[in-house]
Amino acid sequence: MEIVDYLRVARRRLWVLVGVPVLATGAAAAIVLLAPQQFSGTAYVAAPALVGGTAGTQYTGTQAANQFVAAFGAAVTSPRVLADVGADTGVPPERLRDGLAISQVGASSQLEVTYTAGDRATVAPVLTATTTRALAFLFSSQVGIATGEVEAANADVTAATRAIGEWEKANKVSQPDRIYQATLSELTSLRQQQLSMQAVGNGRGVDAATTAITAAQKKLDELGPKLPDYQALLAQRDAATNALSQAREGLQAARAQAQAADPKQVTSIGEAHEVSRLAELARTALPVGGAGLLLGVLLVGVLELLSRGRAATRPAAASSAAPALPAETVTAARP
Repeated sequence: MEIVDYLRVARRRLWVLVGVPVLATGAAAAIVLLAPQQFSGTAYVAAPALVGGTAGTQYTGTQAANQFVAAFGAAVTSPRVLADVGADTGVPPERLRDGLAISQVGASSQLEVTYTAGDRATVAPVLTATTTRALAFLFSSQVGIATGEVEAANADVTAATRAIGEWEKANKVSQPDRIYQATLSELTSLRQQQLSMQAVGNGRGVDAATTAITAAQKKLDELGPKLPDYQALLAQRDAATNALSQAREGLQAARAQAQAADPKQVTSIGEAHEVSRLAELARTALPVGGAGLLLGVLLVGVLELLSRGRAATRPAAASSAAPALPAETVTAARP
């Protein structure tokens, strides 16, 4: 079928091509114009201290802004935040999910949180509660986690210190590693003195040095087998102490982030305003009209196919219904 044929068909069924889009657009316009007035407000979240390369910031690198935006958007629509905001404002979580929208300002870390509802009085409270709860979900929770890590590391240090004390009490010796090193140094010094005494022929001095060497060696022999267990306990305490130090650093960084995410400092709430019906009409009616036009084109095609199918079956039915000639007529017609 050529373009001329399509145009002829479209002209013949122009009522379908025009009527369907008009009806669809009219229905959409009626729904928009007859719907209750909607109100909208915007909250702005600008927290540059939370995004960047400073130490302790969890959003770093070239994709830091996008990561923060994605995390904030996920937090806003999370069941926990929606439930908390619903409890704060009395708005059902389902209505909150439908009315909230998150958008990024350019390529920056600044966010716009928009809420649209039929009740003007709920717009500002919902925006305030949403930004507060989302920031707390992202950063205040980190403080709780870091605090738990500090408490666990502190408990490990306490347990390791207690184990060392119990070992010293059971073996009746305190700090055997230091005693061992001091005794070893003393033994070395005594042997040098013994050699010096022998060199000058001081027999009494040699005997005294020998007695002291024997006592020192006995002490070393007693402490030597015990040192591995004690040193293992010391290693456990050192590891726990290092973990505690790192946990405290993490807690300090988490507290700094939570302070930088203070909603009073990083958010601002705009006034609620009426949603323009004309803008809503344009956003709704135009796509619906386009869809109606496409549906009209499809209907024209279907109707044309059905029409041609019926036209094709009529000649076949007429030929099959034609009466047969009598046999006498056929015989008489022969030469």
